[in-house]
Amino acid sequence: MQDYSHPLGDAVKVARSELGLTQEQVAGKIEADTRTIMNIENHKGNPKMKTLFPLIRLLKIDAREIFNPELKRESPAIRQLRFLVEECSEQEASTLIPVIEAVLSALRAKEPSKIE
Repeated sequence: MQDYSHPLGDAVKVARSELGLTQEQVAGKIEADTRTIMNIENHKGNPKMKTLFPLIRLLKIDAREIFNPELKRESPAIRQLRFLVEECSEQEASTLIPVIEAVLSALRAKEPSKIE
């Protein structure tokens, strides 16, 4: 059976740091003991779902980082953008599509040509 404690601990530590939160702050927000967060980050934790679910949600960790650690980790900016889009309603997403397409088109037009 696969050991998920390392990918989980690493993902929690990185996401917590990126959000500028301490272990104590994370523990308080998910109503867990600080030692629980410390154990998870030190690859010693095997959290129950009642701890794992709010932890993953709070830190906005993609479950693929834990269960498919062989996949390359997204950059913080891409991850933030993806989570913003995923939190949109269908109407908001439909409205954003032409805006994003226009911005990307303008940005890419400014890039130097990659074909020589």
